[in-house]
Amino acid sequence: MLKRTIDITLSLILLILTMPLLLLVALLIKLSDRGPVLFWQTRIGQNGCPFKLMKFRSMAINAEKVQAVYRGRNIHADNLTFKMKRDPRITWIGKHLRRWSIDEMPQLVNVLKGEMSMVGPRPPLPHEVKHYGPYEKKRLEVKPGLTCLWQISGRSDLPFAIQVKLDRRYVETRNLLLDFKILLKTLPVILLGKGAY
Repeated sequence: MLKRTIDITLSLILLILTMPLLLLVALLIKLSDRGPVLFWQTRIGQNGCPFKLMKFRSMAINAEKVQAVYRGRNIHADNLTFKMKRDPRITWIGKHLRRWSIDEMPQLVNVLKGEMSMVGPRPPLPHEVKHYGPYEKKRLEVKPGLTCLWQISGRSDLPFAIQVKLDRRYVETRNLLLDFKILLKTLPVILLGKGAY
């Protein structure tokens, strides 16, 4: 209950404080190509429950349809998760939004709704979860979060196996003190923009 109270309080405060920035970003995205401002994507939450994750759109409108074309440029060798350096599908504004994780800020609404937490494993895609075994499913025992251990330890540079290992460590040792430590370490990681694609 205390963690949920902290989630509600922090997400509400951050949404209010960043509202001018959010409105400016929305305007810039709309002006860039007249496409939708928000990108909605099905993700898997706690106990395998799907939900609609909100992001600022940082890619071209047809980005998901053409992903297969770039499969060979995936930096994750296991091909379970997909990350590509200098992704040509990313818009000019999307590049800046991703570097400082501004594209993730609408997920504060997901936190406010109770679908996510401020801290927890990042929510996976449905097709990724289909390949999970018992070891990987451990990360689904808690609410997904805006930030997590691997976000402050290398972000997208880390291979999937290490991400899972760190998520499992969080699930097995989680407490409010750890959450605060992760939140505090997240800010400099975002400002440096390292490991963000």
